[in-house]
Amino acid sequence: MKKILLTLCIAMGMSLTANAQCGIDNTAFKSGESLEYDLYFNWQFIWVKVGVAQMDTKMAKFEGKDAWKSYLITRGNSKLDRYFTMRDTLLSYCNPDLSPLYFRKGAREGSSYYVDELWYSYPGGNCQLKKHRITSHGEHLWQTSTYRSCIYDMMSIFLRARNFDASKLKKGQTIAMPISDARSLSNSWLEYRGKENFKMNGTKEKFRCLVMSFYERENGKSHELIRFYITDDQNHIPVRLDMFLSFGSAKAYLKNYKGIRSPMTSKLN
Repeated sequence: MKKILLTLCIAMGMSLTANAQCGIDNTAFKSGESLEYDLYFNWQFIWVKVGVAQMDTKMAKFEGKDAWKSYLITRGNSKLDRYFTMRDTLLSYCNPDLSPLYFRKGAREGSSYYVDELWYSYPGGNCQLKKHRITSHGEHLWQTSTYRSCIYDMMSIFLRARNFDASKLKKGQTIAMPISDARSLSNSWLEYRGKENFKMNGTKEKFRCLVMSFYERENGKSHELIRFYITDDQNHIPVRLDMFLSFGSAKAYLKNYKGIRSPMTSKLN
């Protein structure tokens, strides 16, 4: 289920000398945006709806300063509960330039519940992460790591990547995506696969999309974890996500959206 959450948080590496260089101009979303998804799992060759997810983003305050507040909630339904309980909530605060400030994930997955927290600071032009994990056994584990490059989490990378200029991407091009949780840093990257038209599941809506793949290197091998389709317009909203998991295949489809910043010029009618 960690991979499902990672998928929903990545819609779409850099030299760092100051905090501002971990940021990016926001042209993709505005305060009040809300995205809703239906989650499906391939169960014995049949696609079954197993839950929903919702991500909301708005301008708020963090430690008395303006910040983007985003949260993602995923909920499995009764069909999934028979095999695996999923009740996860992710929270993120970022500076107005989208450089991350704080991340929290509270996850009930199966019979266990754990919490991950990250606090960001930028001393001496580096990116420092204070990490805290509450394990399923109630242990409190603390760690501080300092990196020379910008590091992101499952939520802040989503906001940043939505603001990439896709017109400058070439088919086959890769982009480093360093993502951390309270335990480790992921060796991961994004590959641009070109453009494709996609008809929304169960509707007549069709979108012109940018197609991306998310890869992770683990135990010396590279694995495609996610293939996703985002609107080829200023919003860069993921409308379909294909997940290649160790225990099967899953998909997520955009169900509803509101409060978007720009017209959906990618919609084909």
